[in-house]
Amino acid sequence: MSALKAYDIIRNPVVTEKSTMASEHGQVVFDVAIDASKPEIKAAVEALFSVKVKAVNTIVRKGKTKKFRGFAGKRKDVKKAVVTLVDGQTIDISTGL
Repeated sequence: MSALKAYDIIRNPVVTEKSTMASEHGQVVFDVAIDASKPEIKAAVEALFSVKVKAVNTIVRKGKTKKFRGFAGKRKDVKKAVVTLVDGQTIDISTGL
């Protein structure tokens, strides 16, 4: 997989309290492209970070309906991937690529 394609799939890491606690158990959370499949996410993470991935779980958070100046609008849907790494593997998301 080319690096350019992998960067299109993996948008950015999610840094929250919950994702930081998950990192203690070998899990990393990323925002990913809405049309990305689990095998594509696995291949992208393995290509970008040189690690082995055990499992990928995905969540689609639906966009909120909001009003702006009296007109109804909708925020975009966001897909998150919880990537579980093989024991002994780590990703340091604070350093960047």
